[in-house]
Amino acid sequence: MFGICNLAIVPVRAEPSDRSEIVTQLLFGEHIEIVERQNQWARIKIQFDDYEGWVDSKQYQIISEANYKQLSNEAIILNADLIDYISAPENLLLPIPLGASLSFLNNSEINTSNFDFEGTKTSGIKPKSALINTAFMYLNAPYLWGGKTPFGIDCSGFTQMVYKLNGYKIHRDASQQALDGEPLSFIEESEAGDLAFFDNEEGKIIHVGIIMDNNYIIHASGKVRIDRLDHLGIYNPELNKHTHNLRVIKKII
Repeated sequence: MFGICNLAIVPVRAEPSDRSEIVTQLLFGEHIEIVERQNQWARIKIQFDDYEGWVDSKQYQIISEANYKQLSNEAIILNADLIDYISAPENLLLPIPLGASLSFLNNSEINTSNFDFEGTKTSGIKPKSALINTAFMYLNAPYLWGGKTPFGIDCSGFTQMVYKLNGYKIHRDASQQALDGEPLSFIEESEAGDLAFFDNEEGKIIHVGIIMDNNYIIHASGKVRIDRLDHLGIYNPELNKHTHNLRVIKKII
């Protein structure tokens, strides 16, 4: 079975329970494969990044396999504003966040509610220089484990969404993202838009941020913020100390 998210933001959980932690989110218009059903819950695989988790079966719309494949092969069209809304003939207004997918709106077999969108869209691959401007749109967004929107976002959700809005596909988790790209030996070799990864005492990748010019980094820690970056890691001037230990810098694109 296959489905599509027809709500603004849907929590995807580690286990089939409302009490289970949120591991990621489904944004409006994202399409999914339904891998397993368990009572009111469905274990899904998100088409964009193959990420799996559990969602309430009342929080998506069933679509055909043919429509799933069609959406998978079409260009991704996304909402480009912090928040906008979808309208429907019965005067329904549905708020949608930055990065919500609009690709299905022209498909009448899927868009059975006759949703319409008149806001700003983005599609296609942008130059690498555009990544930082997109990242600024999330500035001061509160940190939320599993989050993917300006209303709450985690470190790897932030990097994934910034890249997605500019036409690039990267994995969901920091440890997965760290497996991609070309490693750089020194910060001086990096460009704005490259990713910096940070580990814990056990050597596990636990954090990621987007490198800016002049040894700054934008990342989600408490909120999406800008800090200094050096060979040791992230330096927080408010705390007057390093908060994250640098493991590797990767050129992803």
